[in-house]
Amino acid sequence: MSTTHNPIVAFTTPENYAARLSRLLALNSLTPLWCPTITTKPTPQALVHHLAPNSLTGFSALAFPSRTAISAVTAASLSLPTPLLPPSGDKFIVAALGKDAELINEEFLRRFCGDNEKVRVLVPPTATPADMVRCLGEGFGRRVLCPVPRVVGLTEPPVVPGFIRELEESGWVPVRVDAYETRWSGPKCARTIVERREKGLDAVVFTSIGEVEGLLKSLVELGWDWETVRRVWPRLVVAAHGPVTAAGAESLGVDVDVVNGRFDSFGGVAEAVGFKLRSLKSSCLRKCL
Repeated sequence: MSTTHNPIVAFTTPENYAARLSRLLALNSLTPLWCPTITTKPTPQALVHHLAPNSLTGFSALAFPSRTAISAVTAASLSLPTPLLPPSGDKFIVAALGKDAELINEEFLRRFCGDNEKVRVLVPPTATPADMVRCLGEGFGRRVLCPVPRVVGLTEPPVVPGFIRELEESGWVPVRVDAYETRWSGPKCARTIVERREKGLDAVVFTSIGEVEGLLKSLVELGWDWETVRRVWPRLVVAAHGPVTAAGAESLGVDVDVVNGRFDSFGGVAEAVGFKLRSLKSSCLRKCL
């Protein structure tokens, strides 16, 4: 473990999540070290087409698999006349995961339906796309708009294709639209971690599969690989935000030590990695006595 008072924890999230996760790590007496391996950028053009009233009326639901997707849809809607939905007709479902649903606020709902109560917000008890599909229920041929990322420079993780497939199997007609672009941060994005070789590193936190692949690609460019990381820091704690990210990391050859059980927000992974590091420190102290 590093010799600083608080353990050093690297995290690889894109910029839009960095401040939040950094704050939560600090609240758990950890020193955050930001090393972004992917970037995200909204692509509103396609969204505007689907959100226009003449198009949106053909949908029964809007399913958000990520917080960034909600932000992208909100930004795209600002260029359109409101409300986006007609006052009559069936309820329109807006589904979001965990803490992401905080962005489905009154202002968001007004843009979609004015002052009426046409929108039903759905938040599954478990913050996974699969549980969202279960909560949406049988689609009966209805159309659902799915704002998802376009992946550039990385392999598309199985999460989104699996989400689309499960919607189809439940009788929905999912319409995939590129809400934002997820891009590899480049060959030198792991430099912040590599430069810790002599200074020490206690943990690394991944919040998506793309972040893991981005780190591995950059390590290779810098003359390292995951085996090098484990050799340099044999006691390094690897934490994943939820089981989907953990499974993706393992499939890429990155062994995961901590998977937070409460993955509706980043608070769960920050607490889990903090607890793990404190436990290791206590164990080490007992052995030294």
